[in-house]
Amino acid sequence: MKNRLQKFQYRKAALAIADAFIIAVADIISNYVLLALHDGISHKQLSISIVLSVITCLGGLLICGAYNKLWRYFNSKDYLSCVNGTLIGITVSCIFTYILKGEVPLRYVCLHTTLTINGICLFRFIFKRTFIDLTEAGRHEAKHKRTMMIGGGQACKMLLSEIKNAKNSPYIEDKSTAVFDPVCIIDDDRKKIGTMIYQTQIVGTTAEIEKFIREFEIEQIVFCIPSCLEDERKRILDICSKTGLPIKVIPFLGNLLFDDAHTTLLGQVRDIRVEDLLGRDPIKFDNADIKEFISGKVCMVTGGGGSIGSELVRQIAKYDPKQIIIVDIYENNAYDIQQELIEEYGKNPNLIVRIASVRDYFRMNQLFNQFHPQVVFHAAAHKHVPLMEDSPMEAIKNNVIGTFNVATLAQFHNVQKFVMISTDKAVNPTNCMGASKRCCEMIVQYLSKQPGCKTEFVTTRFGNVLGSNGSVIPKFKRQIEHGQPVTVTHPDIIRYFMTIPEAVSLVMEAAAIAHGGEIFVLDMGKPVRIVQLAENLIRMYGKVPYKDVKIEFTGLRPGEKIKEELLMNEEGLQKTKNKLIFIGRQIDIDADTFITQLRSLRDAALENNEATAIRALHEMVPTFVTPEEFNKKFISTTAKAGSEEKKDEKVPVSV
Repeated sequence: MKNRLQKFQYRKAALAIADAFIIAVADIISNYVLLALHDGISHKQLSISIVLSVITCLGGLLICGAYNKLWRYFNSKDYLSCVNGTLIGITVSCIFTYILKGEVPLRYVCLHTTLTINGICLFRFIFKRTFIDLTEAGRHEAKHKRTMMIGGGQACKMLLSEIKNAKNSPYIEDKSTAVFDPVCIIDDDRKKIGTMIYQTQIVGTTAEIEKFIREFEIEQIVFCIPSCLEDERKRILDICSKTGLPIKVIPFLGNLLFDDAHTTLLGQVRDIRVEDLLGRDPIKFDNADIKEFISGKVCMVTGGGGSIGSELVRQIAKYDPKQIIIVDIYENNAYDIQQELIEEYGKNPNLIVRIASVRDYFRMNQLFNQFHPQVVFHAAAHKHVPLMEDSPMEAIKNNVIGTFNVATLAQFHNVQKFVMISTDKAVNPTNCMGASKRCCEMIVQYLSKQPGCKTEFVTTRFGNVLGSNGSVIPKFKRQIEHGQPVTVTHPDIIRYFMTIPEAVSLVMEAAAIAHGGEIFVLDMGKPVRIVQLAENLIRMYGKVPYKDVKIEFTGLRPGEKIKEELLMNEEGLQKTKNKLIFIGRQIDIDADTFITQLRSLRDAALENNEATAIRALHEMVPTFVTPEEFNKKFISTTAKAGSEEKKDEKVPVSV
């Protein structure tokens, strides 16, 4: 610390000497110019003027704080302090001159002032742009970027402290973690503006982010408010994303891994992800309930190689199961998750992989007889809406018949719990995939009400999953990386989103707290406009939407809704101990009618009689309508609501 102070004092002295030289030279040049115009002063007067102006100007600069900041951090405010300091100094010099001589040469003073101000400011600008930038580039590696910190709270203090300690550490490994060069802090508490945290100043509010980015030549941003409310978090991150700079975030406080002695806050700072822009906090789950439920049990996961299924397997493995059985028709995916778990756990957990189709009743029965699963997570399904519109029989065979096979076998073999993965597309479906998943929900409901049923059946319903196979995010990323336009189907299309870990955690907790027959629904916050998601993703790549990367609207795909829903009108909501997980009230179904319709649907699908199968699907799911009908109704309702709002605004209400 002492050495740093000494260095700073030397820099202040060097800068003062340079300023003194500039002031003296400005005196000489001013007099030389005016002598040419026959309006100069004598050599004696010039000498007195140089001495006076150097002393008074240096004093003025010192008073105005022109020497209080490191040269590389000079900004517009600091240049203004140089101007004010010079004006104060020359004013005082003029007062002394008037006292001594009784007059002041105004033309000389004006010219001298102009040259001095320009000289002092120009010197700092040139010095900063040349010497300092070059020395900093040599002293710091390229990874040490000029960083703006958002939030001047405890998390920021902790992070700055760790950065300082890492930079001062004698160990190279510690220094390599300090990849930030904190330049300024942004905080909306105006009382904090002007204060310092570990020699880094709080300069302004979030409304001024873009201004200070230009002023301080910021290269990256760190969001340091882990406990920020969802709306405020989204607002600030939206501002940051528009800058085109790399953004890093501190994880939510609930996710900080301080139980590990080797984990630091600095080590947990990560790049911003799309899910950070969804406008809600991540879902928190009761890991104790899940551990108690999974520990020591044989767990089967159908579709265990898929995006949801593989994450289910990963999370199950953490809770010490007796055995995990992965069932998947696609051997490559199953192999990938098998190798991943072997690399991480070795022989534990006890992992079994079997290639099989849920359509094959006898093959699935063989697996149930062999392994005797106690918990079945049914994630096997066709889920791609447009493809299933072109091949509706496959959606019915895989989703409906496959679910019926696995669910009835679970009941026959007295499986403790059967958990079916559903989707928001099952609510008022406009496509065969959604209608088939609604049939799956009805199958689970039907079986749960069978007399003497020992299996607890549960359905989990959630929205789109970020990063899953077939989701928009991987597609958008490919398009941006390949320099192609980002394609969005409709400017008004909105969706609910969640992350894969959130989706799987929902499934796990639902399984833990279920008693049988429930449909668990996640409160996923506000729906997100797909076009806004695309714009944010483009900005995260450091590009400008519509300028660097075009966004093209291609029209709604077959079977596609403008807006998805999580609940049908008939369904109510019941709270659980997790405030973001609700139980939807089941719609009563007539068991005899349902099983008759299901047989008709199955027979038509097995015979590939598409017309009959689609008709049977509509009979089983009365809310199944065409996308044109649904979207027309939605657009009409939205337009009507908008016009009523405008009407309410224009017409004052008398009291």
